[in-house]
Amino acid sequence: MQITIIHGQSHKGSTYHIARMLAEKLKGEIIEFFLPKDFGAFCIGCTSCFEKAENRCPHYEDLRPITEALDRADVIILASPVYVYHVTGAMKSFLDHYGYRWMVHRPEESMFRKQAVCISTAAGGGMRSTNKDMADSAFFWGVAKIYRYGVGVAAVSWEKVKPKLKRRIEVRTTALAREIRRNDGRVHPSIKKNCFLYIMRLAHKSGWNPVDADYWR
Repeated sequence: MQITIIHGQSHKGSTYHIARMLAEKLKGEIIEFFLPKDFGAFCIGCTSCFEKAENRCPHYEDLRPITEALDRADVIILASPVYVYHVTGAMKSFLDHYGYRWMVHRPEESMFRKQAVCISTAAGGGMRSTNKDMADSAFFWGVAKIYRYGVGVAAVSWEKVKPKLKRRIEVRTTALAREIRRNDGRVHPSIKKNCFLYIMRLAHKSGWNPVDADYWR
């Protein structure tokens, strides 16, 4: 099993430790990237990826190692601490660069056979909205099965998280890893995704974006 982790921060706090805990329980090959250390460019809104080709993005080469790792992965883990009830700026900027891969444009076929996990932590709240930021992208990439796990750790570092809560996290990640392993190679797009794809196919018959229309043909 190939596992790719995208960390929405470069420090190793609670979110990092939970993502690693889960990945190690999956017992596969792990590759991980830390934002913004491994990629920190902002999308400049040039629309080249939409209207020309994804390799016309000015950041295409910088992003390519991560893109290739995502495409090889069986499981994608998107992990971000809560920053003002949403993902970190680095994670948001990273996800912005894959707008061209949304199902409304040119989804990557391999995504429809993958699983993804969205993980977030906070000292207080905001995990649901933060996980939604990441899950929205995973859904519109076409990822077949998406899990969400948010934890209020009541601490600003992993070392200060109470042992009782760490034990609960151990139990939850063990159960989650078991489910992911059980579903490995067996996931399929949901009815909702298939319906969305069908609607997009019909929409692109009008050829409103030539690059997308060529893809859909």
